[in-house]
Amino acid sequence: MRRVWLAVLAAAMAAGCASSYPPAPASAADSEYNYVIGPGDSVNIVVWRNPELSMTVPVRPDGKITTPLVEDLPALGKDATTLARDIEQALGKYIREPVVTVIVTSFVGPYSEQIRVVGEAAKPQILSYVQKMTLLDVMIAVGGTTEFAAGNRASILRTSEGNKQYSVRIDDLLKDGDVSANVEVRPGDVLIIPQSWF
Repeated sequence: MRRVWLAVLAAAMAAGCASSYPPAPASAADSEYNYVIGPGDSVNIVVWRNPELSMTVPVRPDGKITTPLVEDLPALGKDATTLARDIEQALGKYIREPVVTVIVTSFVGPYSEQIRVVGEAAKPQILSYVQKMTLLDVMIAVGGTTEFAAGNRASILRTSEGNKQYSVRIDDLLKDGDVSANVEVRPGDVLIIPQSWF
């Protein structure tokens, strides 16, 4: 009877250690990805032959920027080229055929594209997404896991796929050096690291 009890207990523990979600795909980056501007970014605006209109400005929490002659221009969710064309259009009322270049100099990105790490990370936080960012990059940024983490029961909630959830093996990656557990993340992913049951 004791052997049966131990077998049932071992089976329950094994089932509890594994995630019920499908494994995360190794490759997730989109080759067509373009960085879009978000609140907290800084943009350097260069207006050719008009140095008095050229400057670096922050993107406000409401997603807008203000420059000389251009007030409250929406920047949120636009790439640098689109924002440059919008500024040219706005300046066209005052300057003949303005030529504008926009360079993003400080990267935060929109909230919808940031990576969130919750649960038993050493430093749970929000990270700016970078093309080809991997699970290992995320774990280094948050300082690994706590001693109470159940890393192999962690999961990624992929908002870009309608909140589909995938299992990831953080313990295998960090403690065993299993590089096959290193998967790419996507903009808007939420990494959930649960607490160990024992």
